[in-house]
Amino acid sequence: MTVGIVMLVHEALDRAEQVARHWSAHGCPVVIHIDTQVSRPDHTDFTERLGKLDNVRFSKRHRCEWGTWNMVAASQGASELMLAEFADVRHVYLASGSCLPLRPVDELKQYLEDRPMTNFIESVTTEDVPWTVGGLDAERFTLRFPFSWKKQRKFFDGYVRLQRRLGFRRKIPVGLVPHLGSQWWCLTRQTLSAILEDPDRSDYDAYFRRVWIPDESYYQTLVRLYSSNIESRSLTLSKFDFQGKPHIFYDDHLQLLRRSNCFVARKIWPRANRLYDTFLSDNPDIMIGAEPNPGKIDRIFAKAVDRRTRGRPGLYMQSRFPNAGWENGKTCAPYSVFEGFADLFEEFEDWLGKMVGARVHGALFAPGKVEFAGRQKVFSGALSDRAMLRDYNPKSFLTNLIWNTRGEHQCFQYGPRDTQGFDWFVAADSNAQISVISGAWAVPLFHSNRNFTEIRKEAARLQKIEAKHLGVLRSPHTKARVRIWSMADFIESPMEPLQTVIDEIGPRNLRRLTEAPRMVDLTGFGQFLQNLKNQGMHPHLMGDFPSGDTMPETPRRRRKPYLVKK
Repeated sequence: MTVGIVMLVHEALDRAEQVARHWSAHGCPVVIHIDTQVSRPDHTDFTERLGKLDNVRFSKRHRCEWGTWNMVAASQGASELMLAEFADVRHVYLASGSCLPLRPVDELKQYLEDRPMTNFIESVTTEDVPWTVGGLDAERFTLRFPFSWKKQRKFFDGYVRLQRRLGFRRKIPVGLVPHLGSQWWCLTRQTLSAILEDPDRSDYDAYFRRVWIPDESYYQTLVRLYSSNIESRSLTLSKFDFQGKPHIFYDDHLQLLRRSNCFVARKIWPRANRLYDTFLSDNPDIMIGAEPNPGKIDRIFAKAVDRRTRGRPGLYMQSRFPNAGWENGKTCAPYSVFEGFADLFEEFEDWLGKMVGARVHGALFAPGKVEFAGRQKVFSGALSDRAMLRDYNPKSFLTNLIWNTRGEHQCFQYGPRDTQGFDWFVAADSNAQISVISGAWAVPLFHSNRNFTEIRKEAARLQKIEAKHLGVLRSPHTKARVRIWSMADFIESPMEPLQTVIDEIGPRNLRRLTEAPRMVDLTGFGQFLQNLKNQGMHPHLMGDFPSGDTMPETPRRRRKPYLVKK
């Protein structure tokens, strides 16, 4: 007794021929179905090369599209030919042209010889299947699917919606309990012949002809009628990604495939020469004798799926540029944004760098160029200071900067004069710490030597931009740590907010601040704001400034008296 191999082939005919010769040379009859999409010259050459082998046959051809009935019809025709031509076949193993034997054929034959009445086919009810992708579980058995999901997607989706709206439900044939599972099975001769020779087969075929992806449910359902000796698992290693697409194995998966102990694997890349040379050899060292256990490598695949879908926090690259909302963290590390501080304090960057020991940049999004720390022209990760390159994708610029400097806290200045448009990105980033002195952008205008008409227009423009920005920061959807002070409130007592900001950046400074950065001269700033009001522009973001030429003195905190005991 032996095992017969049914192969469904539609591409990479050279590799399919190589595998078929391997099965044939080790005493396994092979019946091959060649998809009608294969051109006639290629089909002729393929059949002529393999037709000389006495235990190789070719079944009637069908045009097989994913998820359609012809996938089942092709396996039916090939299986019928296998049972009719080779009487010594005890088990029939369904494989594809991209399948590759991982263990010696004699091991597979002995394994099945020890289990002569066992059917190896994954077969579970729809209630127990957590891995179906596409939103159709039980509905695949109760609706009709006459259209191709891949080539006629609009008709497919529209017809499904129509049936749902009308409440249409197909009647499942009496006695059938729908089951699902991998389409790659290994059935005994008795079970397979019972399925193919059932007097009610025409009714079953008519029903499954309009089931979605019938090759994952036809044999999986009918096998329950004719056998109670079922191991609900496949001897073929076949892994799928989060979209339901099969993983492709390459040369660097050699050790991974060996660890699975499975007899066959799909889907193998046609150019994986190392895999084909290794597993199709007669090297006795690859003999294992262990029970097939694909679960041994499930952890690796789960990690791969997690890495593909979630990725590493804050990492964006050409191989993974996730859709909006698919990020596993917008950035990879905490960073701080200061708005208005550099306008209100002289040499604020140097002071902040001394206080916190972090990398303090200027206005990274300044319209002229990027103001890296120390005004470097090229920063970590070959980031250029050219504004044109930065503005091509400001979000990627920021995420790359944080990623390239992970392990070092980054701080930068920002304001309404800078490049806008990614407010929500930063506001929704839990790694961002944003400190704002609203209205401080007016200080440079106050010290500028421009015509007052121009100042008024510019002030109106900047205030509009900052007001919109503050609206984003105050949104209930904001995840960043945000602190906003009006300019009037801040300068009244600057040490407390500065201490708060310093403490948030890092626990390095445990003592209280004793020195504040030098504030710019604001003498006459109140009158400047009054002049803006007189010109018809209302500067409301600065808070309540007294109108006059002098600034109120910052009240000093009185110390509490204390006693000294001798």
